[in-house]
Amino acid sequence: MQPNIATLPLCQMASGDRLSLQVYRFVGHHPGKKVYIQSNLHGAEIAGNGVIFDLLTMLQDLETECLRGEIWLVPVCNPLGVNQRSHHFATGRYNPYSGEDWNRIFWDYEQFCPDLKDFAQAHHQDDLDSLQTRYRHRLLDSFAQHHSHCQGSRGAALTDIYRYRLQSLCADADYLLDLHSSSNQALDHLYCGQGRSASAQSFQVAFGIVLDQYDGNALDEAFLKPWVALERELRLLGRSVQFDLESWTLELGSGMATNPQSLSRGYDGILNYLAHKGVLQAPGYPLPPSAEPFPLVRKSQLRRYYAVAGGFLRDRVAVGQAVQVGDPLYTLVTYNKYRTLPATITIESQDVGFVFDCSTNESMNQGEYVLSIAAI
Repeated sequence: MQPNIATLPLCQMASGDRLSLQVYRFVGHHPGKKVYIQSNLHGAEIAGNGVIFDLLTMLQDLETECLRGEIWLVPVCNPLGVNQRSHHFATGRYNPYSGEDWNRIFWDYEQFCPDLKDFAQAHHQDDLDSLQTRYRHRLLDSFAQHHSHCQGSRGAALTDIYRYRLQSLCADADYLLDLHSSSNQALDHLYCGQGRSASAQSFQVAFGIVLDQYDGNALDEAFLKPWVALERELRLLGRSVQFDLESWTLELGSGMATNPQSLSRGYDGILNYLAHKGVLQAPGYPLPPSAEPFPLVRKSQLRRYYAVAGGFLRDRVAVGQAVQVGDPLYTLVTYNKYRTLPATITIESQDVGFVFDCSTNESMNQGEYVLSIAAI
C-alpha cells in the first residue's frame, strides 16, 4: 500500500524560502473512518516523528484490503517550531513573533455556535448518522467562514494561516492523534476527552489523564469539545448518545530526545488502537489485553510544585516514584549574599500519588517549575 503524498505550502519567509507541510494519505480498499495523526507541534517534542516514520514503513508492507477508511500522517507539522534554536537547545513551544503557545491557538466550534440548543432541539430525534452529518456540515461551514480572511488581499496573521492549514486537514476526521513529548522528563502518558477513556488502555502508556478541565484551544480539545457539547445538550433533552469521535494527545518521552522505549510504546499503542477500532488489520494486533487496570486520573488531580526559593536541586525523587504526604520530594541548596553559609530546604509532598514529570533544569529561580504529581 503506497501513500498519496501532498506538499502543502504554509508560509514564505523574508529570505524567500517557503515552509510547507507534507501529508501522507493511505486509503483503504473499503470506506470507513478517517484517522488523522500528526507530530512535532511543539518544536522540541520530536519523538512522534520517529513513530510516524515507523508507521509509514509498516503501512507500505500492507495491502489496501487491510485498511478500512483512511489514515493521514503529518510528521514535522510545525516547521517554524522545529527549526527554532537557542544555543544547543530546541525550543519551539511558542510563536516567537506573537508569543502564543502553538497548541493554544486552535478554533473551537463550541465557542462559535450560539444556537447549539436550538440545533439539538430540532434534530434530537434524528438517527445518529444523520445527526452527526448535519452537525459536521455546520461545523465545517462555520470553520470556513471564520477563516475566509486567510485567502483575502489584506493578508492574515501567521497564527491564523497556520491554524487554518492544520485544522483544514483534520476537522472532518473521526479519530485524531496528536503526538507530543514532555518538555521535561516524564512517564509516557496520554490525554483523553470526557467519555472517551474506554479506549485509553489500547495505547500501552503508563497512565491517562481525563480532561475534566481545559487549558483552552488545544488541538485535541478544539476537535472534540463541540461534539461533547452536543452530547450534553441531547442528554438534557432525554437522549443519551456518544458519537464515535475521539481525540488523543500522546506524551511520548522527553523533549529533544527519541527514546527507543517511548517510540516503541507509541507505535504499538497506535496500531493496537487502530486494530481495536476496526480500522486496520496488521499482523500481531490487537495485542493481548493487560491484566492490570489502566490508571486514569482527572486533570484536576494534577499537582505542580514550584521552587519556593532560588537555588539548586539535590536528591529529587525519580519520575514514576509513588509518594505519600510528608515524603521528601527534593532538597534545594540556596546561596545568599548575607555573608552566611548556604542553607538547604527540604520540600515534602503535600499529596498522595506518583511523580510523573520533572523539570530538566535543576537550577531554580524562585517560582520555577520543579515536578508534577498525579494525586490519587
